[in-house]
Amino acid sequence: MLKKYNWLWLDLALLVVLFISSSMPYYDQSLVPELNAWLPPHFTWAFLNHIDFYWASQHVSVQAMGMAGFTEFFIRKLAHFSIFFVLGGAAILGLRTFTQPTWLRVLLAWLACAGVAALDEFHQMLTQDRTPLFQDVLLDATGALVGIALVSLVLALWRRRRRVRTR
Repeated sequence: MLKKYNWLWLDLALLVVLFISSSMPYYDQSLVPELNAWLPPHFTWAFLNHIDFYWASQHVSVQAMGMAGFTEFFIRKLAHFSIFFVLGGAAILGLRTFTQPTWLRVLLAWLACAGVAALDEFHQMLTQDRTPLFQDVLLDATGALVGIALVSLVLALWRRRRRVRTR
């Protein structure tokens, strides 16, 4: 019985991690002090100086944020993307035994992940010193969609290979 829900348990564990991390104020999670200690002073790679854009209303560049802040920004965004990548992949695998056809499973998994992303940003709005961003919801939903697409592609290739072997 529990084996049937293995991937959904992973989704539940990820939801708990998301809830805990979005409950913490920014200053409790900030990596800037550690990065300042770890990165040598005035450390920069020349190509990083050319990266300059706005995320929401925040200017993202080495000059505006410092090397530690710039690095932390990308670590945080990569964490957003990768958590939802895994969440989407686990959702598509978890719904495999419950939902047919495949297009409906993909749609339900992506809508569930996008909904979780929106609720996570809403939860951040209720947390002191956190900034909820619609851009983060889009990043999270994109991470989930990439995870869903990759797992769906691997499953389709695996099924195709099994069919070829049984002929």
